[in-house]
Amino acid sequence: MREIVLDTETTGFEPAEGHRIVEIGAVELYNHVATGRTYHQYINPDRAMPPEAFEVHGLGDDFLRDKPRFAEIGAAFLDFIGMDSQLVIHNAAFDMKFLNAELNWAKLPTLGPERALDTVALARRKFPGSPASLDALCRRFGIDNSAREKHGALLDSELLAEVYLELIGGRQPDFGLSTMDQKAGDGAGAESATWTAPRRSAPLPPRITEEEAAAHRAFVEGLGDRSLWKRFG
Repeated sequence: MREIVLDTETTGFEPAEGHRIVEIGAVELYNHVATGRTYHQYINPDRAMPPEAFEVHGLGDDFLRDKPRFAEIGAAFLDFIGMDSQLVIHNAAFDMKFLNAELNWAKLPTLGPERALDTVALARRKFPGSPASLDALCRRFGIDNSAREKHGALLDSELLAEVYLELIGGRQPDFGLSTMDQKAGDGAGAESATWTAPRRSAPLPPRITEEEAAAHRAFVEGLGDRSLWKRFG
């Protein structure tokens, strides 16, 4: 199962008011394990950054002026997230609203709401009444967010990926072995999925003594002929 943990930074709160995306960051997970593949792009919003947005993101007009517009990178972004990967987003309605506005303006396919998993809603179900901000969840799970002096889309995606894995129970599902399947494009992944241990050339020696084996046989004899040990061996 492929998932994309995603974050955007914007010039404001409403695309209907002319606000735009200025940064996208995304991290790929495969069977709940980070593959190391990421997507990161700064975007020229074609409008001045409001002072309050600069305070949050630290991205200024001079920095963004030579960056590509969304229409220039939209297709590459869609290629990265794929057609059916689950999108894991903190406060998903906000990011999806902006992404679909940008995709619509660029005349590119938009994203259905069913693709987004909202980690805010997930956290509130798991910890009702507790703060569900990204910083609060990092503190809860002991995740180091000391580098988060400003909101940055890629850093926030990386932190959110760690938070998400904790919310669903950590990295236990496959202990990191699934990355072999994801990265192997020449059939090796399918081979690893069906691999079994070869039969030993000689059986392992018994790990109980003869006295212990004799004591066990005597115990079974004392259970009678109707015991499960006698009926099924």
